[in-house]
Formats: sequence, structure tokens, C-alpha cells
Amino acid sequence: MPKFSVVITVYNKASFVKETIESVLKQSIQDFEIIVVNDGSKDGSDAVIKSIASEKITYLPLAENVGAGAARNIGIKSARGSFIALLDGDDLWVPSYLAEITALINVYPEHYVFATAVLKEYKNSTRPNSYSFDNPDNQPFLDLDYFTSSYKNTLLTSSSTVFHRSVCEDVSYFNEKIKSGQDTDLWIRIGLQYRIAFSTKACATYRYAPQSLYKGTRSVKDRPDYLAYLEKEKTNKGLKRFIDLNRYSLIIRARLWGQEKEVNTYLEHLDINNLNNKQRFLLSLPTYALRVAFKSQSLLERAGLKLSAF
Repeated sequence: MPKFSVVITVYNKASFVKETIESVLKQSIQDFEIIVVNDGSKDGSDAVIKSIASEKITYLPLAENVGAGAARNIGIKSARGSFIALLDGDDLWVPSYLAEITALINVYPEHYVFATAVLKEYKNSTRPNSYSFDNPDNQPFLDLDYFTSSYKNTLLTSSSTVFHRSVCEDVSYFNEKIKSGQDTDLWIRIGLQYRIAFSTKACATYRYAPQSLYKGTRSVKDRPDYLAYLEKEKTNKGLKRFIDLNRYSLIIRARLWGQEKEVNTYLEHLDINNLNNKQRFLLSLPTYALRVAFKSQSLLERAGLKLSAF
């Protein structure tokens, strides 16, 4: 049996998926299988995937689009390896990614969840993500709490996370009812039960995508339920702040979508002391001003300038 099962999910990524799969095949450690789940792509991804000849690849084409969460679950349940490594169909690993994860496993043999830092690609540049943990001695490997380390950017992503196959038995799989944010929902459940073994070396690249699923989903009901952990928040300040940041983001978007009932519900459970001055200012803006702000954000991002609400 392979040590790693690399689960790659693809939906209309014909321009990217060959590079993604090749970045796995070029790993310095070759103890892996690749499970490619084609989630009903209509753009020629099928032909691109079939053109890659490797005995390591198991190809699972789906007749219809079932959504990112369901596609990942299909791949995970088909895995034979001891560790599940997630990778989106347009992202990349450096050749040493699995070697870095293996080093983490050796340093933290009692851990079940592992991740590396991420490079994020913008239209005209690529920059490393920043995180909210302290590392004054510049240690390469860290044992971290998920929530307190993820206020700036999440420690876990769907292209830089590896977990032991038993984790899904403990916290279950991706929630298939969530159209956007299924990964955040799973990370919360993982963060409540597991510490994260983290490498500060950026070994995965989140590639620039002008049109993402997140941007195309326009309803609160399609996002994670950020009211599901109210009791746990009372005794877990890290969780409370992390979820408040996500509530804030969803409140802003719900206002743009005209979902005032949902806005008010989330505001009732939001502690503004967990927000910075910029976030509080955006929260105070009228809806028309928010629309202008987010339109400007889009224009700046197209020019390669980052203007995040976080």
C-alpha cells in the first residue's frame, strides 16, 4: 500500500491540471498513488487527464458535477494510503513537498494533521502567505493551534494539507451540502480535535483564478454555518475570534447580496472587539459604499495589488 494517497479534484481546469498532476509525479518521494476525480468537467479536462501516462494514477471521471466537497469525499474514500494529501486541480507542489510532509511526520509522530506554508499567486506576482503565529527563533517545524494561528491566513488549505486516514473517522468528511467553504468547515472540526504539525517552508502554490467558486456563490445558505459552535466559543477564545472573522466576512457579503435577515442574525453573535479598525470601518459602511469598495478591490487585484478585507 502507498504511504500517501494524493486526491486531486478537477472541475473545468483543462489549462492547469496537467501541470498540477506533473508536480506530483515529480516528487522526490515516490511512495504515493494519485486519485484524480474529474467532477463533471465540460472544458476538455478529461482528455488532458487521460493524456498523462502513469501507473500511479487512478482516474475517476464523474458524469455530472457533484460539487467540491462530494468530489473530495469520493477521492478520500477510494484512497489506499495511510495519509491523505489534498490538492486542487489548478495548484502546484514543489518537488520536495511530500519530503517536507514526511519530515513533519517523523518530527511529530504523535500528530495526525500536517501542512506546509503556501505561496499565493496573483495576476502579476506570487507572494508567501502570512500567518498569526510567533516564530522568533525561525524554527522550520512548529506544533500549532489551528485557530490562533489562522487569523491572517488559514494554516490548512485544500492543496497543502495531509492527514492520517483515521481523521475522517473522528471528524467526518467534507460537508457536501456546503457549496463554498467546505474546506473551512472541515478545518474547524479538525482544529477542535487536533494540533497542526506545520512547516514554515512554502511548498505549495495557490494559483491565480479570476473566477473562483467562492466568488460565484452568492447566498449565506451555501456557506458554512458559523452559528454551529456557539457553546464551544464560550470556552475557546481562539475559536471565537476565528469564527468572528468568518462571520464578519459573511456579514459583508450578505449585505451585498441583500440578505438583511442573515446579516442581523450574525451581527447578534459577533464580538467587534475581535475585529481590527479596518474591518470595523467596512462593517459601518452603507451598502452602496461597500459596493464601491469591493469594485475597487476587484480592479486592484486584477492589477496585482492585494486589498483584503482581512
